[in-house]
Amino acid sequence: MAIIDWVVLLCTLVFIVGYGAWKTKGSKNVQEYIRGGNEAKWWTIGLSVMATQASAITFLSTPGQAFHSGMGFVQFYFGLPIAMVIICLVFIPIYHKLKVYTAYEYLEGRFDLKTRTLAAILFLIQRGLAAGITIFAPAIILSAVLGWNLLTLNIVIGVLVIIYTVSGGTKAVSVTQKQQMAVIFIGMFAAFFIIIDYLPQDITFQKALKIAGASGKMDILDFSFDLNNRYTVWTGLIGGTFLMLSYFGTDQSQVQRYLSGKSVRESQMGLLFNGLLKVPMQFFILLVGIMVFVFYQFNASPLNFNPSATKIVKNSAYADEYNALEKKQVDIEKEMKIAQFQYADNNSDQLALKQIQKLNELDVLNRKAARDLILKADESQETNDKDYVFIHFILNNLPRGLIGLLLAVILSAAMSSTASELNALASTTTIDLYKRNIPGRSDQYYVSVTKWFTLAWGILAIMVASVANLFDNLIQLVNIIGSIFYGNILGIFLLAFFFKFIKGNAVFIAAIITQLIIIGVWFADILPYLWLNLLGCVVIMTIAWILQVLRPGNYETAI
Repeated sequence: MAIIDWVVLLCTLVFIVGYGAWKTKGSKNVQEYIRGGNEAKWWTIGLSVMATQASAITFLSTPGQAFHSGMGFVQFYFGLPIAMVIICLVFIPIYHKLKVYTAYEYLEGRFDLKTRTLAAILFLIQRGLAAGITIFAPAIILSAVLGWNLLTLNIVIGVLVIIYTVSGGTKAVSVTQKQQMAVIFIGMFAAFFIIIDYLPQDITFQKALKIAGASGKMDILDFSFDLNNRYTVWTGLIGGTFLMLSYFGTDQSQVQRYLSGKSVRESQMGLLFNGLLKVPMQFFILLVGIMVFVFYQFNASPLNFNPSATKIVKNSAYADEYNALEKKQVDIEKEMKIAQFQYADNNSDQLALKQIQKLNELDVLNRKAARDLILKADESQETNDKDYVFIHFILNNLPRGLIGLLLAVILSAAMSSTASELNALASTTTIDLYKRNIPGRSDQYYVSVTKWFTLAWGILAIMVASVANLFDNLIQLVNIIGSIFYGNILGIFLLAFFFKFIKGNAVFIAAIITQLIIIGVWFADILPYLWLNLLGCVVIMTIAWILQVLRPGNYETAI
């Protein structure tokens, strides 16, 4: 990195942290600190909701997902607009009418204290883990690529977030997220147009899409019912809808964003804004990954994008075998470049298309052989390099200054998501657990307690980040963690909204049984993770209904 990159990176981060702390200092009561004084306009809510979901994982993993697997991942978000409409019609009016600080407050009035506490604890477990992952994601990538110390990065990212989140609470999170989203949009659009400009002179954007299509990267819609396929139209519309309903409707990190709205209408407009913009935004980020793929059809790419993995194998007894695979990769890429030019220039030449498909198969086998050698050199080494593709392109191909901006994008996204998570974790701990059991203190006291809980959750998130490890793909890991819990939590809320005859004890028992079932299904690898959201919701509602109907008297009183 050049000096200008460091200047851009540091100035961006210092401005965001400083502005957030200055703009929102001195929250005097719980209303201001947790609900932001109910001053947020719809565009602030919409951008805050987007920024909360769009973590660094989105901008690191999603382009790499497209690079390896194509545009099909966008189907994951097909259920989001449906979920936004349902939440606007059902969830938001109830939350605002009851003037709750957290989503789980409603459950005590509808059911009982233990059901509220259980739902809050389930949220704290899954969101506490996710907070650590959102810090770990950019830290592990930047550490491997730039050679920065991983523990130091985890601490730096965590401390920066803690500073302004503790200082200003919900309002600080919302204010800074507007700045962060501006940085994110500028950086991603700049990267996209520069990639297009870097393609060979006679490769237009239209030809680039055709080249990507020749390798199956533009296959967006999959209408199959294959349960082994994680991303289809049906998993997105059904499993995705239930995941988004639970995430945006019951996850305090999102609920807190729109509870800060000036009115029901402002909150609804903010969520609908997110529903309209989120799918195109994810499509665009995936398209950036597709353009990176096309770029590497005409330029040399590493056999494995994880530099630390490459370094390990090259310093092992398998170095010669790995070097031979690299030479083979060079030959494959030379032939691929010729075939892609021929395919793009000759109106989709079928011979060239067959050659591209053949070379793609060789490329996959060669990269797999490379991963096998890396594992032989070090069994503990992560060989999946999806999360390293985009950052490798940024550092090795973008002009000076823009590298710093794109790194600021990644760190800004990490900070925005983590800030929302810490804010929600602290609010839930204070309102649903601490205040509920230690009532009668002053507002200043509870604001102080929330700040201390924010600090505590921040330290815990840093600790989780420090012991975390890579998964198949970081963006999948976060969604898997959510899917294990979200269906169960959503089922609790749907029972509360629509099944008035079902009481708290039946729901409490059903929730515990359901959580154990879902964890078992996940470990047995029976279903793709998106379907866990639907399964969890259906199971808890079914069990609670059966318990209430079979033994109604037993579930009218507390256990």
